[in-house]
Amino acid sequence: MAEQAALDIPERDYTLSFVRAAGPGGQNVNKVASAVQLRFDLRGTRLLDVGGKARLRVLAGRRLTDQDVLVLIARNHRTQEANRREALQRLSELILAARVVPRQRRATQPTRASKLRRVEGKVQHKRIKQLRGRVRDHD
Repeated sequence: MAEQAALDIPERDYTLSFVRAAGPGGQNVNKVASAVQLRFDLRGTRLLDVGGKARLRVLAGRRLTDQDVLVLIARNHRTQEANRREALQRLSELILAARVVPRQRRATQPTRASKLRRVEGKVQHKRIKQLRGRVRDHD
């Protein structure tokens, strides 16, 4: 698992439910509800501002319901506790990624030197292509 993110998510913002899972565990997986379904209420959280919530909606993709609830399912481990930790870790990583405000891109003009390099490259390419033509006899 990735390094522990330092984000304390309030329990009022999410709910956990345990369901049966496929995968490792042998007979245990048929008897014990070890998979974790984490539901994070995006509208009600105070962890993110309006922009952060919009970025989290994009990051969540298909995991977001129509009611603005992010659903994460963790079923990689054999125990409820390990799956619970993984689900909270993944939620924490998503929230931390959504908090990062992308830098505004400022348009720049190409320099004179870069324009000259571009044109020189095109001229060189033209010469190479001309050499591929038919060979003429100069007698």
